[in-house]
Amino acid sequence: MATDAATEHRTAHVPQWKIDEIESIKQLVSEYSVVGVAGIRDIPAKQLQEMRRSMKDVVKIRIYRNNLIHRALDESNSDLSPIGSSVGDQTALIFTDLNPFKLFQLLKSSKTEAPIRAGAIAPADITVEGGPTSFAPGPIVGDLQNAGIPARIDKGKVVIRETKVVAHEGEAVSRALSEMLTRLEIYPMTVGFDLRSVYDNGMILEADALDIDEVKYASDIATATTSAFNLAIVIAYPTPATVPTLLAKAASDARNLAINSAVPVPAIIDLLLLKAQLNAMALAGSITDPDALGESLQGLLMAGAGAWAEEAVSATEAETEEEAVEENVEGEGEEKEEEAAEGLGLLFG
Repeated sequence: MATDAATEHRTAHVPQWKIDEIESIKQLVSEYSVVGVAGIRDIPAKQLQEMRRSMKDVVKIRIYRNNLIHRALDESNSDLSPIGSSVGDQTALIFTDLNPFKLFQLLKSSKTEAPIRAGAIAPADITVEGGPTSFAPGPIVGDLQNAGIPARIDKGKVVIRETKVVAHEGEAVSRALSEMLTRLEIYPMTVGFDLRSVYDNGMILEADALDIDEVKYASDIATATTSAFNLAIVIAYPTPATVPTLLAKAASDARNLAINSAVPVPAIIDLLLLKAQLNAMALAGSITDPDALGESLQGLLMAGAGAWAEEAVSATEAETEEEAVEENVEGEGEEKEEEAAEGLGLLFG
């Protein structure tokens, strides 16, 4: 009884607006299958509103006090409390029915370039390219030089004398440099929602697990598919996908074996006779003494040279059917790559 009284006493002193916001969070949690926690530090208010409007049809973005978020997550019927560890600093909650991978890519693509503020830390080396500017001659030359940007007037134009790194990664940016970079329309910052973790139907996913290189991922799947298909062909493993190629390869192997072994079966008897004729004529052609050949054989060699060349081409094509089957295996692998890429597209949208 004493505990209930203490709880009731504390609740009685909680402002109604806080209770309403907690209930709002709990209601949204029950309506959507995916809940994300994202950082919003350094996002200008105007850009924040623009990003919220651009995604309003697929996600709901709400900003609450962190203590209210923690309380709502703890009181929620879903096991959401683990994502509470991602709530800190400036935080927004994201509610959606998109799968977490699509959500991550959506938030990543919504990020925009922004000016760097005075005192902010350079996220990477900031470089100003040398060359003419759009500024008219005047005090701007001194302003550029005060910001550490070498400038001069040349033929009635303000020119930056050389390409220069004006701030190295990790350095604080001065007010003079911040203002000048903005005037030069150089925006070193990238601002947007920084997704930290996601709750998806009972599973907690961290941001690094969602940051997938789709091109590399698709390439890896396609490579694995092709390797598996080729391995199945090599070891003659029958599956619906490999049986047509295995049968074609077996037929080609059997045909070539029969030709090379001179097995007289109806399907290849013509090729065997042609091969024997070609061998005989090749032997005759290697004899250098015309008297040893006789006039009739010499006449056959001269008259049939063209016809025998064409027949030799046909025989060669017949004997290389196995290579054609191997090329077919590679073609099958390429089709598997395309199918894998299409399937990955369905996953990431």
